[in-house]
Amino acid sequence: MLGFKKRRRARAAGQPFPPGWLAILTRNVPICASLSEDDQQELRRHVQIFLSEKRFEGCGGLEITDEIRVTIAAQACILLLHRQTDYYPGLTSILVYPRKYVAERVQEVIGDVVLEGQDVRLGESWHRGAVVLSWADVRRGAANIHSGQNVVFHEFAHQLDSAAGRGDSTPVLRDRFRFASWAETLGRDFDAFRRSVGAGPTQVLDDYGATDEAEFFAVATECFFEKAHELRNVHPELYGALKDFYQQDPASWPGGGGRRGSVNKNGRSGP
Repeated sequence: MLGFKKRRRARAAGQPFPPGWLAILTRNVPICASLSEDDQQELRRHVQIFLSEKRFEGCGGLEITDEIRVTIAAQACILLLHRQTDYYPGLTSILVYPRKYVAERVQEVIGDVVLEGQDVRLGESWHRGAVVLSWADVRRGAANIHSGQNVVFHEFAHQLDSAAGRGDSTPVLRDRFRFASWAETLGRDFDAFRRSVGAGPTQVLDDYGATDEAEFFAVATECFFEKAHELRNVHPELYGALKDFYQQDPASWPGGGGRRGSVNKNGRSGP
């Protein structure tokens, strides 16, 4: 079975990269231009494998096109560069709405007390099976590579956080045995960040990261790739831990790591 999967992926990666897909990367995913030529080639191979294995479904009347598939796949695969990967094995489907969407929210408060309501969301990541995204916000996040707000990075970080993509709901920050060398650093930074929220000037990391450890990891991932210099200056240990995890150094990319103010992620939802 493993041999078949390996051969299938080799065939997908060995196909010529369609010129139309390359045009989409150039137009919609400008962060690709910050990558080295070798990394761009690796990314294109990852995109071909990702698109051969994942199903895209349009919601709310949205028709799935190559533009949608390639734009999302490229950003999801940036998180996989330089790493051994099984391409988010807990994920089978990407559900895409044309814009922000309404989702039911059920929250247990105390004992048997349950609050129900509705949330307006940009995206969400399920532990098993699916990532849900707003296409309008995917495009907006991809276009501004220095905003620190990228819904694809955020939700696919949640996929990685679920025990490195296996979908078994074991967050990276709590899996001390598997990621002990850097999980402790992220844990310390999370505790310090949570205490600092609202107590001083605007943070590099969005306040939404103080929600819990999983959201902290996802928000930190967005800043790692889009506000690298600021994150490295303000949270050097956190930056180093993410550099080790992702095996990348965005602060060294040509044109990378620009400065922008933090962005409110109202509507952002994790798993």
